[in-house]
Amino acid sequence: MAVSKRNRIFVGILLIYVVGIAFLLYRVLADLDPRYRESAEESLVETSQVLASLVEQDVISGAIDPSRLDPLFRSVYARQFQARIYGLTKEKVELRIYVTDRAGQVVYDSFGSNTGKDFSNWRDVKLGLKGEYGARTTPDVADDPLTSVMYVGAPVRAGNEIVGVVTVGKPVQSFGQFVDAARRKTLYVGLYSAAAVLLLAVIVSVWLVRPFGLIGDYVRYVRSQRRLNLPRLGRRALGVIGAAFDEMRDALAGRNYVADYVQTLTHEVKSPLSAIRGAAELLQEPGMPPEQRQKFLANITRETQRIQELVDRMMELTALESRRSLDHVEPVALAALLQEVVATAADAASTRQVHVQLAVQDDAEVDGDPFLLRRAVSNLLDNAVDFSPAQGVVQVTLRRRGRSAVIEVADQGPGIPDYAQDKVFEKFYSLARPQTKKKSTGLGLSFVREIAALHLGKVELVNAPEGGAVARLSVPVGTA
Repeated sequence: MAVSKRNRIFVGILLIYVVGIAFLLYRVLADLDPRYRESAEESLVETSQVLASLVEQDVISGAIDPSRLDPLFRSVYARQFQARIYGLTKEKVELRIYVTDRAGQVVYDSFGSNTGKDFSNWRDVKLGLKGEYGARTTPDVADDPLTSVMYVGAPVRAGNEIVGVVTVGKPVQSFGQFVDAARRKTLYVGLYSAAAVLLLAVIVSVWLVRPFGLIGDYVRYVRSQRRLNLPRLGRRALGVIGAAFDEMRDALAGRNYVADYVQTLTHEVKSPLSAIRGAAELLQEPGMPPEQRQKFLANITRETQRIQELVDRMMELTALESRRSLDHVEPVALAALLQEVVATAADAASTRQVHVQLAVQDDAEVDGDPFLLRRAVSNLLDNAVDFSPAQGVVQVTLRRRGRSAVIEVADQGPGIPDYAQDKVFEKFYSLARPQTKKKSTGLGLSFVREIAALHLGKVELVNAPEGGAVARLSVPVGTA
């Protein structure tokens, strides 16, 4: 019965999450069309003002002469081109205009179907003749919204007198294809994100309820015994209670960080997702110069890599935090390990004009996982190189201090600000790099701290008296 209740609670939470995600996606998708309409209307406002200024040049004695508009638009409509706009192809000009005189009569229509008609009651013309902003959306075919056209008018002036209105129109369907594409992409991203979080929730929920499952396992073990053996049952009970207590303690202490992970990860991913969405929307605008298009494409690539790096680092850190001891332990010669890591880092640092030096004052051998120790030192070196100025030196030192081996990584950068002293090992906290002004995922130092804890050691990051920062990784010699 307890399992059934737990399952029902879990399913209820998942349903609430699904409903919340569905509501959020609904609001986002519903907001796409108005945003695109606003963007299209803004472009039409500028176009109508440009054409109104053009028409004003041909006003003679207060009368509009639209004669040069006809050959202009015949030529425009006859142009052949192919514009690839972020996955969609545009092959013809769909812009349309008409010009009315001071009485609201159409004196020119680029499509030629409305010339001579009275448009004085249309909102764009009626307000335009008053010098006010006028716009409307009207279908070409009644009761068929798919044929709707957005119109924006601008007054034509002769001195201080309004002598007519130029109205620019654009079919809603011309930008509706961009709305549909954006909706599909947003829906896919939302569904993939929801599926990933649901999978994470299932994994974490199984992990969190494991202590209760251990008790159930013990009950089944007792039932399977053919005869009563108190010492054996007692030892088994102590083992089960100890394991359950450890897992419950970790969960209650927040070692799993389920809520914090989801909230913080959402916060961290929001910024690059917004950048990707903004760049994608801008790329859909027609007439963008190639150099700006390349810039926005580079932004999308960079922010995507940032999200990928963030997720990869978080998964690695989560895997480390789930361990209580090292799975693989062997003697590790730190001098040889540091020589390998420094040789690898020196090549990458040379491109930044940073020099990496190694000084082995005392060789030491520890029992540990060479792969994890190598990753820890590499992370510290990467940080030091990132914060070092050009022609700077990163000094890596190995020495013995009592029963511990101490690895120091010192740089000549700006050091750690006072406000960041207590935060540098927090997850997702990162300082901007002096050269690029960009931040990392903020998980590297947390990763190093977990590795140090698994080796029964510690790590600290302090400011050096002569300037720069010094990272110290201490690991007990001969124990792990």
